[in-house]
Amino acid sequence: MSKQMNPQSIPEQAFRLYDQYAHGLIDRRQFLAGLGRVAMGSMTAVALFEALTPDYARAQQVSFNDTDIQASYREFTSPNGHGKGRGYLVMPRHVPASLPAVLVIHENRGLNPYIEDVARRLAKAGFIAFAPDALYPLGGYPGNDDDGRALQQRLDGDKIAADFAAAARFLAAMDNGNGRLGVVGFCFGGGLTNRLAAGLPELVDAAVPFYGMPPELDQVGRIKAALLVHMGERDERINAQWPAYEQALNQHGIRYQAFVYANAPHGFHNDSTPRYDAEAAELAWSRTIAFFNEHLRP
Repeated sequence: MSKQMNPQSIPEQAFRLYDQYAHGLIDRRQFLAGLGRVAMGSMTAVALFEALTPDYARAQQVSFNDTDIQASYREFTSPNGHGKGRGYLVMPRHVPASLPAVLVIHENRGLNPYIEDVARRLAKAGFIAFAPDALYPLGGYPGNDDDGRALQQRLDGDKIAADFAAAARFLAAMDNGNGRLGVVGFCFGGGLTNRLAAGLPELVDAAVPFYGMPPELDQVGRIKAALLVHMGERDERINAQWPAYEQALNQHGIRYQAFVYANAPHGFHNDSTPRYDAEAAELAWSRTIAFFNEHLRP
């Protein structure tokens, strides 16, 4: 029943608490206690918690057995990271001579079903998509986001970044790629998308961070990729970082487009939670596909 709760009926403070919980700023006990303070009537803390918990059954847009795509899990070496990584590789079933490739970077909880579905959406749009799992060194995504978040907090952030850099090189070297590489990421993945654009300027041709932290500002001048930046109007934590990032992008003449989606919260693209804003998500995704088509195809 709580899963059917209208997102508009969920107090704004509950979304803010979830954002803090999802990013490790408060623990589960503090999250529930905070929900208890904003709960009213039949909208109990437990009901709010259940409503805010991802429901991946409703998020699937492309079935894993869709006949237009082919998917597999592939390992890659990561000498500067955890030694070895693994990701979800998806491409059109009938691959032409060459296709552009897109690295997909998950949130701060591992390769969950939502991100796998994003990879399948890219394959349906005619891209080779590869979505690594940062949790592979610890056994992979554990099946739920709470445990996944806790596992990811145990890993060294620089080694995670090195694993995704290795994944980018693995993807860029695939025989059926066209030599062009895009990166898209969400939340933690949005921040890492920015970081890879600055850290792998010779490799990344187009980068699309969804509500991600900027890279170190002294690294912005290294970016050669075109950027498409998506932000939600209600995402105060991320939006506070944007003015300084935009100033650095302008200072260094970096090509970028930035969109702020009216009344959309952090995580608005994730269709497994009530933070999902269908209008904003669909518009941002259509812009993303058009952007990759423009910058990754001959």
